[in-house]
Amino acid sequence: MMRTYDFAPLYRSTVGFDRLFDMFDAPGSMTSAGDWPPYDVEKTGEDQYRISMAVAGFKPEDIELVQQEDTLTVSAAKQPEPDGVQYLHRGIAARAFKRSFTLVGHLKVVDAGLNNGLLTIELKREVPEALKPKRIEIASAAGSQAAMPADQPGQIEHEPEPPKQAA
Repeated sequence: MMRTYDFAPLYRSTVGFDRLFDMFDAPGSMTSAGDWPPYDVEKTGEDQYRISMAVAGFKPEDIELVQQEDTLTVSAAKQPEPDGVQYLHRGIAARAFKRSFTLVGHLKVVDAGLNNGLLTIELKREVPEALKPKRIEIASAAGSQAAMPADQPGQIEHEPEPPKQAA
């Protein structure tokens, strides 16, 4: 009997990982908040991502986005309905939710919008200059000897050793 494993839950709440083995570096970084509200995570460019969440029935003032260090939390709570509203059928979910995403690799929220019940959150990787790789030039030995005339021998200067004392 062959077993199959579904790794999809590993990808659900983490944005910025492009390879599966990276997921195992932070096994406790994901939340298990269920599957509501449904959402998609897209890679839209080399250093750009988009989270889209279906939040039908919520207004922008009902939704809160908070980024604290490497965690993005999206939460929402509906305002109470005015008295006298009587539903015969209630199919649009109005329950409060809170979902957290672990943002890795210096991802920052650059924009968010709500249109036709779809919340979109635009993310961009912004690596600080101090953490970016720097190319270091290597001087060639021939280049340093070229500055010295060929008829003069090279000399290494050092401190002379102190005379040894007899015991």
